[in-house]
Amino acid sequence: MLTVDFSRFPLAPGDRVLDLGCGAGRHAFECYRRGAHVVALDRNGEEIREVAKWFAAMKEAGEAPAGATATAMEGDALALPFPDETFDVVIISEVMEHIPDDKGVLAEMVRVLRPGGRIAVTVPRYGPEKICWALSDAYHEVEGGHIRIYKADELLGRMREAGLEPYGTHHAHGLHSPYWWLKCAFGVDNDKALPVRAYHKLLVWDIMKKPAATRLAERALNPVIGKSFVAYATKPRREGRAAAA
Repeated sequence: MLTVDFSRFPLAPGDRVLDLGCGAGRHAFECYRRGAHVVALDRNGEEIREVAKWFAAMKEAGEAPAGATATAMEGDALALPFPDETFDVVIISEVMEHIPDDKGVLAEMVRVLRPGGRIAVTVPRYGPEKICWALSDAYHEVEGGHIRIYKADELLGRMREAGLEPYGTHHAHGLHSPYWWLKCAFGVDNDKALPVRAYHKLLVWDIMKKPAATRLAERALNPVIGKSFVAYATKPRREGRAAAA
C-alpha cells in the first residue's frame, strides 16, 4: 500500500533514492522495482533486518531490473551518514509526526538532496487525525507515538523554510480513516471487536484484489477523509548551475 503517488512523483531508473524512516520498506521496495539505487534507513534495527531480507529475496526472484541496487541500514534521521547532495530523491512517509525536531530532519533531508532533486513528505492528515486523538489517548500517548498533528499549510511552510519548493499535494487512503476511528473507539489494541475485524477484512481484500468499486470509492473519499496528506517538492538548483545548463 503506497502513499506516494509515483505518477506525480516521477522516478527514473538509476535515481539515487533515500527512503528515510522506511519502516517495513513499502516505498523502498517500489523504488527498487523501478530500477533505482535505493537506501532504506530506519532507527529500528529489527525492521531494517527484515527489509534487507526482502531486498535479497527480490533480487533472487528477479523483481528488480538489472543495475538496480538496494541497501538497508540503521541510522539517525537527525545525523544522516551521507555526504551533501548524495541523493536525487528523498522519501519520508509517516515519520515526521513522531520526531520532536522536525525542522532538523527537514534540514538533513535538504542537505543530502542534490540541487534539482525531489522530495516526498507524507504525514497523517489533520482532520482524520484529530478524530483519532479525540477518541483515544492510547492512539498517540505511547512511546514513539505521534507528538503533533500537522495542518497542510504548516507542513508546507516548514518545507519552504527548509529551502524546498513545493509543487503538488494530495490526500491518500480515504478507506483507512474509518478503520482507525473504529480502532480508537473500540480500543487500539482490541482487534477482536466485530466492526474492527470486519473492516480489516475489507481493507485486506481491497489491497489484495484492487477491485474497481473500492478503487473508485477511495478516489472519491480521498479529498474528504483521506488518512494521509502528501506533499511533493524540489530543491532549487543553484543559479550558476542553472545558467550553465
